[in-house]
Amino acid sequence: MSQALLLIDLQNDYFPGGAMELIGSTAAVVQAASLLRRFREKNLPVIHIRHVATRPGATFFLPGTAGAEIHADVAPRAEETVFQKHFPNSFRKTPLLEHLRRHGITQLVVAGMMTHMCVDTTVRAAADLGFQCRLAADACATRDLAFGGVTVPAAQVQAAFFAALNGAFANVQTADDIGV
Repeated sequence: MSQALLLIDLQNDYFPGGAMELIGSTAAVVQAASLLRRFREKNLPVIHIRHVATRPGATFFLPGTAGAEIHADVAPRAEETVFQKHFPNSFRKTPLLEHLRRHGITQLVVAGMMTHMCVDTTVRAAADLGFQCRLAADACATRDLAFGGVTVPAAQVQAAFFAALNGAFANVQTADDIGV
């Protein structure tokens, strides 16, 4: 079984001072960087996904801004694959699926941001496409959400999404528990 590390939207706008700061982004990138180091040490494939906003009225990941760049702690090397996307699902209108199939990759280790949006959508799509997914919970970040006058704290958003993904769509673990 061939595995790859899929790093989703670890971009500057999600960090302190960014246009869409997430709760826990700084701690999450430390864990993502740890996974990245381990994959690089074993010469395993790494795929970076970078979201660039094209939707009218978008307020973050704007083209040509520093906020849309991948965070320095997980910056891609020249030989690593980087795909740009414009939708939450990393497979939608990108060459990701073709790339994975061409390289015989059947298992994905996933880390990234926002858990409730791009990570969730991509992991579900990957599972539907037949990939085994391991999701590094501590290498992901999200934000508080609100609905119907109720604010749901980011920690509860994380827990709910990880609980929903675990088992059916991914094996949710810590970055340290994911064997590479």
